[in-house]
Amino acid sequence: MNKGYFVTATGTDVGKTFVTALLVKKWRDSGIDAGYYKAALSGAELRDGKWIAGDADYVKNIANLPDSQELLVSYVYKEAVSPHLAARKEGNPVELTKVKADFEAACARHEFIFAEGSGGIICPIRYDDQKVFLEDIIKTVKFPILVVTTAALGSINACVLTVEYARSRGLDIRGLIVNRYGSSGNLEMEDDNIRMMQDLTGLEILAKVKDGDTDLGAQPF
Repeated sequence: MNKGYFVTATGTDVGKTFVTALLVKKWRDSGIDAGYYKAALSGAELRDGKWIAGDADYVKNIANLPDSQELLVSYVYKEAVSPHLAARKEGNPVELTKVKADFEAACARHEFIFAEGSGGIICPIRYDDQKVFLEDIIKTVKFPILVVTTAALGSINACVLTVEYARSRGLDIRGLIVNRYGSSGNLEMEDDNIRMMQDLTGLEILAKVKDGDTDLGAQPF
């Protein structure tokens, strides 16, 4: 059986790529051959005339991964919009058969895989004659979920809704990772938000990450 986690978040720009990079790095630093996979990325970066999958490139550099971009991401879109809209405008819509094949190839290369999602838990990946949502990608890879959240104002609502939606779809959630801990400047609020998120979801806080951290701050779980 493939070993790994699927990393999703309470929304876009919560920092799941930053956290995913620290996760892959921690596992590799601990002697576990961890790799990375992402089904669809939109908002590629143009560098020296070549389109770069920024998220995958960031994880590759932070975690010192040997894999090429083509092995890390199945579908790369230029425009920074939801993958379903990017695919509609640019062509090459996501096919779950390719996702499954590329994911299994990643698992064959590495002992452990962190699969990163796109956007939040309800992100539409394809929406034409076929309907593919992020949950379909998660069910394809068959990994338990790690939910990246912040502890900022509004985080309780976003976190609980994400967890409840995932559970309503029969998805297995391993725990929560708090990103940007302390960034609000109000630790009393953040610590209380964290307690509330734990209490309302029944999930464990697996790690608390601050801006600029170069280590996950927790051992592999």
